[in-house]
This record gives sequence, structure tokens and C-alpha cells, in this order.
Amino acid sequence: MRQTLARRTVITTAALCLALTSAPAVAHSTTTPVNTNTPVKVNLTVQGPNGLLFKGRIKTKGHDVTTATGGTHKCDGTNGGANPTAVPTPTAALDDAARTRNFTWDGAWYASFDDFSVDTIKQVSGGGVAYWNISVNGTPTPVGGCQFRLNAGDQVAFTWTAF
Repeated sequence: MRQTLARRTVITTAALCLALTSAPAVAHSTTTPVNTNTPVKVNLTVQGPNGLLFKGRIKTKGHDVTTATGGTHKCDGTNGGANPTAVPTPTAALDDAARTRNFTWDGAWYASFDDFSVDTIKQVSGGGVAYWNISVNGTPTPVGGCQFRLNAGDQVAFTWTAF
């Protein structure tokens, strides 16, 4: 009887050790998500057909934007699935500059692009012969102004551009 009990103990212990060593390890993530929409300072320039309309350093982050023509819509880089989380954007920077430096801008909202089209800045519009080109660090943005991610120190320009 003692041999049977000893044999069962050895078999049970061996089975338990085998089960524990072959069980998959479970990792628990302890990282906290990174806030990608922290405010950044960028240099913003607005160049009209007859010269400089605005130049200044702006602190910005992605946020809801309201225009007279387009209404209120998010402008935080998640537009059109461009970024997985909210980020600072060129159009949000223009909006922040307008609010803090007391000038106006307007733009239509295009749901199909999930973005604004900037039509007027400081009462200067394209008028069917021009548009407001958006560039960052000297390169036109490949996506809309509510979709492009800005980084601290970026040079953001809205330039009146004839067709």
C-alpha cells in the first residue's frame, strides 16, 4: 500500500510539473498609452496674393474646428483614418492662430474627404482663380489639413496659389 501511495505521489507530482512547464506564459501589459495630441509649437505663415498676411509661433493640438461655412468638425489627425490617435494638424494650427491673434478664416466641409477646404483667410479668398495650398517644412501636404500630423518646430504655410 505504501508503494502504491508513493507511486501515485510521484506520478501526480510529475504530471503537475509537466503541466506547469508547458503552459503558455501570459504577459500583462503595464505600459500606458502615449498621448499623441500634446500641444506643440509650430511656425505658421499665411502668404496672400499681395504679401504676408500672418507670421507667428503658434501652440496647437488637434481639436474640433468651427467655420461659418463648414460647421463644427473634428480636426485632429484621425480624419479619414490618417492617424490612429489624435495629433496636432495644420488646419487646427490655423484655427488656433485665428482665435488667439483675432483674425478670421473660413472653409467648406467635405464629408467625402473628412476634411475642410480652406477658402478664405483674413478676408482673402481664392475666388475661383486660386486656392490655399498647405505645406509643412516646404513640402505640400499629401493629405488634408485635418489629417497631416505636425511635430514641434514644423514650418507650416498656407499660401494663396493661382490655378
